[in-house]
Amino acid sequence: MTTAPTDLAPVRLEFPRRPDDPIDPLLEREWLVTNGLGGYASGTIVGANTRRYHGLLVPHLPAPLGRTMMLPFLDEALQVDNRLLRLGTLELSDGQWLESAWRSLTVFELEWQIPVWTYRVEAWTIRKRLTMPNYQNTVYVEYELLDGPPIRFIVRPFVSFRQHDGPLQHPSEWPFTLTASHSRYEIEPFPGAPKLRLGLRPRAGIFIVADDVIRGALYRVERARGYDYVEELQSPGYFVADLKPGEPVALFASTEPWDALNFDSRAVFDAEQERCRHVLARAPDAAHEGLPASLVLAADQFVTLPASRVDEQIHARAIGDEARTIIAGYHWFTDWGRDTMISLEGLTLCTGRAAEARAILLTFSHYVNDGLLPNLFPEGQRTPLYNTVDATFWFFHAIDRYHQLTGDDETLRTLLPVLASIIDHHIAGTHFGIHMDPADALISASSEGYQLTWMDAKFQDWIVTPRRGKPVEIQALWHNALCLMAHWSTHIEQSPERYDQLAQRARASFNARFWLSDRGYLQDVIDGPDGDDPRLRPNQLFSVSLRFPILDEQRWKSVVDVLAARLLTPFGLRTLDPADPDYKPRYDGSLRERDGAYHQGLVWPWLIGHFVDAWRKVYPGQDSRPLLQAFEGHLRDAGVGSISEIFDAEAPFTPRGCISQAWSVAEVLRAWLAGAAAGSP
Repeated sequence: MTTAPTDLAPVRLEFPRRPDDPIDPLLEREWLVTNGLGGYASGTIVGANTRRYHGLLVPHLPAPLGRTMMLPFLDEALQVDNRLLRLGTLELSDGQWLESAWRSLTVFELEWQIPVWTYRVEAWTIRKRLTMPNYQNTVYVEYELLDGPPIRFIVRPFVSFRQHDGPLQHPSEWPFTLTASHSRYEIEPFPGAPKLRLGLRPRAGIFIVADDVIRGALYRVERARGYDYVEELQSPGYFVADLKPGEPVALFASTEPWDALNFDSRAVFDAEQERCRHVLARAPDAAHEGLPASLVLAADQFVTLPASRVDEQIHARAIGDEARTIIAGYHWFTDWGRDTMISLEGLTLCTGRAAEARAILLTFSHYVNDGLLPNLFPEGQRTPLYNTVDATFWFFHAIDRYHQLTGDDETLRTLLPVLASIIDHHIAGTHFGIHMDPADALISASSEGYQLTWMDAKFQDWIVTPRRGKPVEIQALWHNALCLMAHWSTHIEQSPERYDQLAQRARASFNARFWLSDRGYLQDVIDGPDGDDPRLRPNQLFSVSLRFPILDEQRWKSVVDVLAARLLTPFGLRTLDPADPDYKPRYDGSLRERDGAYHQGLVWPWLIGHFVDAWRKVYPGQDSRPLLQAFEGHLRDAGVGSISEIFDAEAPFTPRGCISQAWSVAEVLRAWLAGAAAGSP
């Protein structure tokens, strides 16, 4: 039975604070709002920006622009006599803070996916909330007087126009042009650029043209990461309105046409809440509260239109389809082939969004080139990069999960010629030295200067984990792809013999070459430039977890038990044995130091999904959800309501990297629902 949207309780996280609470914990928790186009708004729960990515409007604009910071800050204040009582704040490079009343913040809430702030400023209680309408590059920030007499309210927008991950240095005076007509205000940063449209809803108050600048806005996280961290913020003027009880006023900022902006803010917020209810209602009933409910809503933030590739959308619609993709992580990742295929089941199939799963599979199938799926689409570019050996095989896995759920033979038949071509190209050999070794039917991949597996950290010319040769998970994925091709060939009444034979050869070679009988686990890479690599890493997990395991069954328990004893943490698996001399437990320091630790011990949450799959094969009938219970508390850390990209490898397991990562959310949600479906109490 499916629950009606109206029967669902709001999904809410609440963060109350006291006036004497320190500011640092508030700066370490971040909110994120997205718009289904890859654009977003984000900041800390106290309102101070700590990253170059923090801002109220970061639209995903057509190539070559990509995600562009357009509204980095709003200076919001109550005017009491001759005083300004600010709601938000900024840290400045001289060590000072922009004068503010941030201590008046009494509670921050994330309700559905709408951040809500409540301030008590002297005699006034103000509620502020923010949303982005779906499929619009628009933000609404609403202010409502909940208690106290009417009060004059001032909000000054600071504007910008830079790639969201671009340099912070820009001309001291932006050459933007401000135009005004009938309460419509437009800012053009330079001729031909998309215009930023600003206004109040309802049409109340006035706009005062008065340039201002904040010199030395400091982003402390960027400083810690070793990037430029000081920016000059520009404002052309400010809005003035009177706040009265029961009459909220909203500022909007947008790149959309004016006709799309004629909505009362309450209607906009109501529509977003209703959309979130429907997103949750489509998911299984077991996901309608608690951790999985939050993750269903977090999952929604990654499934997007390929907004910067307008031609792709036009082509898809011309043939009756819809283009869809998956943003790998916020704030700085674009759509990556590997992350998309690993995440597809958790983000779409586990949440009742099979039609979007199909659209994603078809979208990526159009980009298969010489047997390779794209590794990633660079920011603001139409042409993908292909330096990956595993993304292509994860494509088979994603299609299998889709077909098992939907039974959609039509889409399978559409994709099979592409899949057969992929197998042919790997047998014959394709780019980056990727080829099947005819001697053992295993896949080898080696190309100087390129990182080809998911362990892809690179600093300048240093590839931290090159893993050249025959990596263990590539063989597991290759074998799984061959078995799937044999299975699908039988399904459509074609001969599976060729794929069966290759799979049997690969399996025999794998079990003869990779198994370390004295250690009870598998080598990480064989036949590399320096020989075999016996280090204990989690990559062998997939030799057990996939639908068609390549590892002999009698060895499964040994592998799972070793991984559980030495790599498993409350937030996923370490990427290297703590006993290894190259083990790095923390992700901090310079960029080189961080890249050097990225896959040398740090914990990756996405691996927990396949660990649970393998663990349930070895220990059937046991409740796997206790393996995931730490993530419920993590919803209140880093990116609130979501799951981070990585964690330190030792207690307290500090979250690091992206505050919201697609495959982290997808695999934890998938694993939790699998445990629930197994009938665990």
